[in-house]
Amino acid sequence: MEELIARITNRTGVDADTAKAAIGHILAFLQKEGPAEDVAQLIAKLPGAEAAIAESNAEEGGGGLLGMLGGLGGGVMALGQKLMSAGVSMSQMQPLGQELFAYGREKAGEDTMGRIIGAIPGVSQFV
Repeated sequence: MEELIARITNRTGVDADTAKAAIGHILAFLQKEGPAEDVAQLIAKLPGAEAAIAESNAEEGGGGLLGMLGGLGGGVMALGQKLMSAGVSMSQMQPLGQELFAYGREKAGEDTMGRIIGAIPGVSQFV
């Protein structure tokens, strides 16, 4: 996880805590919206991914606007709101996603990541 966090901070300028929170939000989103077997394979290849997802899910327990958006099935839009709430600006979202998905390709393989990206509407704009 530290290598991924470093890559994201170098590429986007976000701090390490923000990068870790963003990773957790994105992986939790993929876990919810993506093909279960492929996402499980990705998460298994990313040390610290389970902890980041758990922290992301714990934050969602608070409800509020983000909880409402999640409850509406807001998809990528809701994910964008979560990322902004975590401190990621609009201009940082695409490079953050690109770095995360590139890292995922390195660890889980092109085929696995391709199936995940292809299965979730709107994700391709961030990779």
